[in-house]
Amino acid sequence: MTPTASEDRSVPVPFTQTPPAAIYEMRMLSTAAERKEAAALVQDRQHWLTLHSLPVPARADIPAQFREAQTLPTGLFEDGRLLACMIPEGDPDLGWGQGPCLFLHSIHTLPGHSDDITRLITLWASDFAARLELPVVRAETLARHALEAEPLAALLRRLTDTGWDVCGSGSGRDGDRVARLELPAEPRPGLSALISCQVHAPQQAPGDRSNA
Repeated sequence: MTPTASEDRSVPVPFTQTPPAAIYEMRMLSTAAERKEAAALVQDRQHWLTLHSLPVPARADIPAQFREAQTLPTGLFEDGRLLACMIPEGDPDLGWGQGPCLFLHSIHTLPGHSDDITRLITLWASDFAARLELPVVRAETLARHALEAEPLAALLRRLTDTGWDVCGSGSGRDGDRVARLELPAEPRPGLSALISCQVHAPQQAPGDRSNA
């Protein structure tokens, strides 16, 4: 039977499109080689800070923390290149801040890319905390002088521009004087197109409130 003109119209064949891979990846640093790479990034960052007359931690060996097998660090990658590393912790007792939080300990970024990487970490952290049903993210940055003094003031301005709140200063997790930072949790449903996340829920840190 010869089809009529209306029957001869082509019918689109349904298909499923594979979503494009995310540009960045946030994942656990689970192997000794990855932890060694993170420790090297921390050393490079600290060397860069020293060359620019900026403070580095005086009371803790941060690279050693990333090499330790019991540490569960996280890294931000682009095409397999490590851009940043940190140690997420579940609601530690920081001695400041009200209520539970996701704490990002020892954030270090690749020298020369800090602003862009910090913005990516900020987006990921606020979304990750929301998925963990935690209200805020907290972090610390070294503050050897007054918060209004440069170059710290410029750094804090950049952080507040990305959504962080400065909550004063005081003794930090590792004993150095720090500026205390807080970021509201915020679900970001479309973020997976930019940053894929394979980070486990962080363990409770030593000295957390559950052990108090």
